[in-house]
Amino acid sequence: MGERKAALVTGSTSGIGLGIATAFARSGMDVTLNGLGDAGEIEKIRSSLEREAGVKVRYDGANLMHADACAGMIESAIGANGRLDILVNNAGIQFVSPIEDFPVDKWNAIIALNLSSSFHTIRAAMGHMKGRKYGRIINIASAHALVASPFKSAYVAAKHGVLGLTRTVALEGAQFNVRCNAICPGYVHTSLVENQIPDTMKARNMTREQVINEVLLEAQPTKQFVKVEDIAGLALFLVSESANQVNGAALSVDGGWTAQ
Repeated sequence: MGERKAALVTGSTSGIGLGIATAFARSGMDVTLNGLGDAGEIEKIRSSLEREAGVKVRYDGANLMHADACAGMIESAIGANGRLDILVNNAGIQFVSPIEDFPVDKWNAIIALNLSSSFHTIRAAMGHMKGRKYGRIINIASAHALVASPFKSAYVAAKHGVLGLTRTVALEGAQFNVRCNAICPGYVHTSLVENQIPDTMKARNMTREQVINEVLLEAQPTKQFVKVEDIAGLALFLVSESANQVNGAALSVDGGWTAQ
């Protein structure tokens, strides 16, 4: 058996990121977790995953709102594992408001975390991956990388930007065996989606049930939330040898939302 692959997943202390990190660890990869949360809870997640999967699981609490922290996290992951084979940019936040009332600080924060942090991590990792002639980068974009919804100006702008970044990096890495792809989920019932329900209720003057059925699931023809496991399964495929020629793709997992 060869050396274990080493992966870093941002925003992986909960939700989609934790699902991907868990799938990677269970498949035999060493994993670096990153994200916010209670220190004791994060340690519980880290140690139980390490024990269960029999791989090295470490945690880096880098604040991805800052370029130097992003670069430092990549450097630290390479130092700890001797390599970085896989980078998943998943961290994100959301805010819902009509544009005329959209707080400037919320715009800046969403662009910084949902878009700029991916640039900073890829920038820091790309030389290493090119030098080793191997790298797999997955950016968790969104259906909102492909279509828009009202009241989400910053999020939609950031996710469209993530898709442009993905395609550019795919071209730059193509001849170095570095692949970059975007997964574009529809609504996954994570804390990020749950937390935007009250704001959407207010913006649209709706009840919670109306927001879920008439706004969120209305977009998805299957009328079902996407499961975290659906995203994790696709991520595993994208880092497998079967996906060697998948590069610069925007892969929708949205129940048919963007097929309409």
